Amino acid sequence: MKQLPVTQETEKALFFHNYSRLPLAITHGEGCWLINEDGTRYLDMISGIGVNALGYGDKRLLQAITDQASRLIHASNLYLLKPQFDLASRLIAISGLSKVFFANSGTEAIEAAIKLSRKRAAMSGRNEKKEILSLTNCFHGRTYGAMSLTAKAKYTEGFDPLLPETGMIGFNDIADLEATISDKTAAVFIEPIQGEGGIHALSAAFIEKLTELRQKFDFLIVADEIQAGCGRTGKFFSYMHLGLKPDLVCLAKPLGGGLPLAAVIGNDMMADVFSYGNHGTTFGGNPVACAAGLAMIDAIYADGLMDNAINTGNAIQTALQQLASRHPQILDIRQFGLMIGITVDKEAKVYVDKALQKQVLVNATSQNVIRLLPPLTIGKEEVQRCITVLDEILTEESR
Repeated sequence: MKQLPVTQETEKALFFHNYSRLPLAITHGEGCWLINEDGTRYLDMISGIGVNALGYGDKRLLQAITDQASRLIHASNLYLLKPQFDLASRLIAISGLSKVFFANSGTEAIEAAIKLSRKRAAMSGRNEKKEILSLTNCFHGRTYGAMSLTAKAKYTEGFDPLLPETGMIGFNDIADLEATISDKTAAVFIEPIQGEGGIHALSAAFIEKLTELRQKFDFLIVADEIQAGCGRTGKFFSYMHLGLKPDLVCLAKPLGGGLPLAAVIGNDMMADVFSYGNHGTTFGGNPVACAAGLAMIDAIYADGLMDNAINTGNAIQTALQQLASRHPQILDIRQFGLMIGITVDKEAKVYVDKALQKQVLVNATSQNVIRLLPPLTIGKEEVQRCITVLDEILTEESR
């Protein structure tokens, strides 16, 4: 069969038109760098949209994948699989929760959490308790349930009708929170730190009121840690910064070390909500992905990568503040470990394109936010390279 060129033109011929891809044909990665087919090296400050926490080529991760793949790639959830047991017990130990369900992606984890929320409410005998709420400016995924909880119209337009009995609470709006929650509320889904929404954190006051209302109205708090989890903010889960105790936690992106893997972790109250056949997945908890996930978590702790997220994040914050003092295009900087949003005075895609020309990969979100989600392994040299390129771009623009 004739080899097709890996170009944007070929991509348009082969695929549905749902990705706006950069004109790069990536062949491999090394550390914090991606290499194009022509040999050009690009500093990756987005790490597969927050997936590649260990960067590229970590030997422990590769060994875990190789060892497990040589024994068993797939068997399904009809059987007891040790990699699942090992990873589930590790997640329970880290979270302090009690039960795990494995899926393949973040949006699947959200769907499972929606079903758990409504099933738990149904078990209470209160037929009116079906309402699932989320927060404005949020993003929870692209399947129908997850999309119904997602705030931005660009993700939902043309797909009506969405999941019934869902709604929104104003982000960090305590008055709206009090006005919206009721006996009909089955669950409130939150991102403790919104990623797609532009790197915004919930306030301690909002969390305190949400927790107080949970006690009064008996609903679930579901923490979406899909982008902020696995150490990116300096703690394994971002909700740990807020003193929150969620009932369910949804985790994905970096969990599988680059392989598709997600988890829903629940507390004791949720332990017996699902019964046999209520929910399932053919591929969720794949043994190779679980082995990779365990290796990834081990590396985060062994290498002190959460400390690196804090220390390197602070260094990036300082450097960005210095840039902001010289470049009025920067309006705001929001940073939590290695989860960074830079608000600019125009569409951020302009800077994505300009950085690409200088071999640095950044991302745009919420129209005017440059998003940085580098590997947790990033070092001083890579940070300086990114800052230098941003400085060059802003200086050239001012001229």
